[in-house]
Amino acid sequence: MQFSPELREGVASGAITVSVRRWQRPQVKVGGRYRVADATIEVVAVELLPFAAITDADVRASGEPDRETLRRRAAHAGPIDEDTLVHRIEFRRV
Repeated sequence: MQFSPELREGVASGAITVSVRRWQRPQVKVGGRYRVADATIEVVAVELLPFAAITDADVRASGEPDRETLRRRAAHAGPIDEDTLVHRIEFRRV
């Protein structure tokens, strides 16, 4: 998985454990392991859901300060409104 440079340290340390992506189809799989900086993460869950279902806890776990910042980061693949389907990826450092 690719992460913005400012998020990589948080992902590698285990502080960031959720990512929200606007993909046509999942680009990772549950149980898959991926290198991030000098660490390895393992995907524990992949869900397809409307952006409205993203919780405040998800926002915090993604390393973002608020929903709108998370929405803007995930929207590089196209605009995201509350009904837009996004992939919520949960992972852990291994």
